[in-house]
Amino acid sequence: MSEVRVATVGDIELLVRTITLAFEHDPVWSPAMAPTEGRSDRRPDIWRCYLLGALRYPWTWTADDATAASVWVPPGGTEMSSEQEDGLDALIDVALGARADDYHETMARFDAAHPRSEPHYYLSLLATHPEHRGHGIGMALLAANLAVIDRTGMPAYLESTNPANDRRYASVGFERHGSFVVPYEDRVVTTMWRPPRSGS
Repeated sequence: MSEVRVATVGDIELLVRTITLAFEHDPVWSPAMAPTEGRSDRRPDIWRCYLLGALRYPWTWTADDATAASVWVPPGGTEMSSEQEDGLDALIDVALGARADDYHETMARFDAAHPRSEPHYYLSLLATHPEHRGHGIGMALLAANLAVIDRTGMPAYLESTNPANDRRYASVGFERHGSFVVPYEDRVVTTMWRPPRSGS
């Protein structure tokens, strides 16, 4: 990587593009956000809502101008403000129509599985642009983020929506915490926890 830095609102469209393409075929998010018949594809708009929520904190990171991106929520933070959540709910209802209830139920299951007993950094999203996969950019970005987190002495948490990524997260210290099933073809989401490490 030539550059890892904290992203700003000025990076929003690059981030939206990378995350939309990265999760286009994800086992959970692809069917969750797929447009229903007769409705336009609003996936970029949905991801933009999540990114604008995350960019309230200095914990969204970009590598090489959004070749890869990581979206974190710091301890005590929320993914969105109440107003942003209301805006997303309205967008989902318009974009997904009859399937909106499944999306809302999916998000409720994510929320129910999220551990609350200990403050932690939450990795909401990690994405690599498909044209740049296979070069270790995303994992190098994650390692850089974890090095910063280690200096705080805090744990980290994530949900893995693609089983192919579980071993990658395990390689940087995440351990299986639990799992739950979403309404889309009974896809399984694995929750993972990384205990605090002392950093230099």
